[in-house]
Amino acid sequence: MFLGHIGARKGSKGVVGKNFRSICGKPLIDWSLDQLFANPRIEAVVVSTDDPEISAHAVKRGALDIGLRPAELATDTAPKWAVWQHAISVSEALIGPVDVFIDLDCTSPLRLPQDIDGALDLFETNRPDMVMSVCEARKNPYFNLVETDEAGALNVSKPLPGGIWARQDAPTVYEHVGVVYIISPRYLRQAKTIYEGRVIPYAIASERCHDIDSPHDFRLVEFLLSEQLKEGLPKT
Repeated sequence: MFLGHIGARKGSKGVVGKNFRSICGKPLIDWSLDQLFANPRIEAVVVSTDDPEISAHAVKRGALDIGLRPAELATDTAPKWAVWQHAISVSEALIGPVDVFIDLDCTSPLRLPQDIDGALDLFETNRPDMVMSVCEARKNPYFNLVETDEAGALNVSKPLPGGIWARQDAPTVYEHVGVVYIISPRYLRQAKTIYEGRVIPYAIASERCHDIDSPHDFRLVEFLLSEQLKEGLPKT
């Protein structure tokens, strides 16, 4: 059983009600829901939320009815890992054992179906504990990320002997992005945090890795999403 999951908390300090706010013609959450329902490998879908409106909307569309998430998992400090553990536990009570857990961040609507399929293929080929979407970092701690020392002077965050004077000579580093996660249920049940096991990267083009955390992000993603639609890129 492949279970698709979306976490959609009601509260948001950056953009009020963002997960159910309309963007390019439909609620933000529906861009991710549509992709889960359209993927032939995903057999069930669940939405973890503390918002009765979002819950009713998801269930009406065909998601599992698991009720609202517990209050302790509905705060802005609640760890994603604990939300996932709760979601798989209550879902398995309805559908039986889950073989693969797929999470899509509601706030990353620029993903394409190929991003989900590529991450699933990587998981099935390599059998890690988890596949995490990443993109190549825009700034590099070996080259152009700096911090101050005790005297207040700037230094490269991760200096290497001899220094790095060209970006292409720096080790590749990635940004953790919430486009797609593929997780082994065994690992999800046993681990306490994301990085305890073998977590491998699935690299995605940076133009699809924008997340909505602020009004500026919302406007930017809305523009980029509209450009995707104009170009006819498949969303489901």
